[in-house]
Amino acid sequence: MSESFSGAGSAPANPRSADSPAACHPSIQVEDAPALAYSAGDGVATLRLNRTRRGNALSAELVERLIAAVDAACADSGVHTLVLCSAGANFCTGFDLSDLDAETDASLLQRLVRIELLLDALWRAPVRTMACGHGRVWGAGADLFTACDVRAVTADTTFRFPGAGFGVVLGTRRLAARVGADLARRCVIDGLALSADAALAHGLATELSPAFDAAWIAARCPAPVPDRATVAALRAVSRTDASDADLAALVRSAARPGLRQRIADYRGKQLRAKK
Repeated sequence: MSESFSGAGSAPANPRSADSPAACHPSIQVEDAPALAYSAGDGVATLRLNRTRRGNALSAELVERLIAAVDAACADSGVHTLVLCSAGANFCTGFDLSDLDAETDASLLQRLVRIELLLDALWRAPVRTMACGHGRVWGAGADLFTACDVRAVTADTTFRFPGAGFGVVLGTRRLAARVGADLARRCVIDGLALSADAALAHGLATELSPAFDAAWIAARCPAPVPDRATVAALRAVSRTDASDADLAALVRSAARPGLRQRIADYRGKQLRAKK
């Protein structure tokens, strides 16, 4: 069963089905499909990004759909695993800047706050979470990946965390929890990019897979032994939880006047570097 989400507060009327977990192979894509598709079966809810022409970058609309879908999956007592995957060449290329000229400092701050709330919802989810990374896993897309429990990659995956380049502190604590503070600082301050092999070696990724088909996902998403309430309690006591501090750090960094110009300057610098 598959559903699409129209925005904040939206949820599928009946997100469960008797189908097996959906395949997440990146070659599967439909040009006129919704930006986010939700399917569920056998306890596994799959969220599939499909903004392939934009590298699955996070627009304001897509973030709201993701928040609604994560909330729906976490509220469904029949779901024990939440899977994030994407169509096209890249998992997610980060913050969508295609309409930057129409943005203001205030609108950009609001978008970043919503992304942080999405990341926090994944980090504190009462169910197992899995990200299937391939191609570019950059910026806020890398933060999405980092927030999940099972973090699988294909051999072509690359990671970048460029947000600090325009003065934004987003996702750094969660990255440090995965790879250690020293490497996290190198990624966000020095702009260090990581290959799939490096991500596996340092704990950012947990496993390598040639493809994310339904059988592969099902094999890694067995039903937990404890009941759902116990799983949620165990997850809560075994993670680093600094939600308010992370949100405050983001707001302090992004609320400095000139956010839009800093992003425009950073984007211009990156475009010039490609020439």
